[in-house]
Amino acid sequence: MVDLTDGQIADFFRRSYSAVDGLWFMKLEEAAGFEQALDIDVRVWQIMPKIQARKMKELTGLDRGVGALHDCLTTKFRIEGFGFTSSREADGSGFTIRIARCPWYDLLVKSKREHLAGTIGTRICNAEFNTWASEFGEGIRFSLGDQLCRACQQCVMRFQLRPL
Repeated sequence: MVDLTDGQIADFFRRSYSAVDGLWFMKLEEAAGFEQALDIDVRVWQIMPKIQARKMKELTGLDRGVGALHDCLTTKFRIEGFGFTSSREADGSGFTIRIARCPWYDLLVKSKREHLAGTIGTRICNAEFNTWASEFGEGIRFSLGDQLCRACQQCVMRFQLRPL
């Protein structure tokens, strides 16, 4: 047996996680077509964020609200290797995340599938981050602005507490 560092172990699992996501999508696409594969992928990404958010809450001790969502989501992005910045509203009602490097987009480019990135990114990001928002409170709304996968310089994601 070889001893690996925590960083090497994390890198191994990160690479495996992203590879299996892409592989199962491409195999499903071969069997059922792009639209069917994307529809199923969206359903997966409506569930996966629930699992991630609940585990992140458990690990951090955070629970509800815009601030907890910010801290958990930015931790997830750091773990997954995103290049991003975030800014919070002074009144605590929301925050914006700007993504300059997305490992998922990078994989699409590497696999020469960037022509599909806009369609995939829009559907998956809306499914994923609306679910993240709902895990931290009914009144948190997600909106997706600019997107790397639509030839913009960055992704702009906004989370805002709306009045009940």
